[in-house]
Amino acid sequence: MSKYNLLWKYLKENNKDSYKLTFKEIKEILGFSIDHSFLTYKKEAKEYGYEISKIQLKEEIIIFNKI
Repeated sequence: MSKYNLLWKYLKENNKDSYKLTFKEIKEILGFSIDHSFLTYKKEAKEYGYEISKIQLKEEIIIFNKI
């Protein structure tokens, strides 16, 4: 089980075509802030039907798109 499972389940359960989530929103979903390990775990999103299309560090936003 990944530490990001709550985020992946959130994406899948809400079933939108795309998401634009701030780091703060992701922290509210997970209960902790994302860190550099997210880059390793981001491939797991595909198992839930999503891919990360863009990570904007300056704006603290991650864009997810349905596959």
